[in-house]
Amino acid sequence: MDMIFITFRSITLAQRGERTLRTGGVDCALMRTPKWMENKGCGYCLRLRAGNESRAVSLLARDRVPYNKIYTQNADGSLEERSP
Repeated sequence: MDMIFITFRSITLAQRGERTLRTGGVDCALMRTPKWMENKGCGYCLRLRAGNESRAVSLLARDRVPYNKIYTQNADGSLEERSP
């Protein structure tokens, strides 16, 4: 199953993002950025299932929660950056 990672520059912003998404009905998990993403320069992220990306981005924009980037981890483990 594909997973989406939305990265944030701080734990505070990631926590705000988590509250926003959960309140908006999007299930997500707050976590440290996985080791394989560390070279992308982000410390915290929200992980959610693929298919919830557009709803998540809408909610974050509505509540003015800034995020860095969005990545998809495909079923084969490959990582690709997504356009917001």
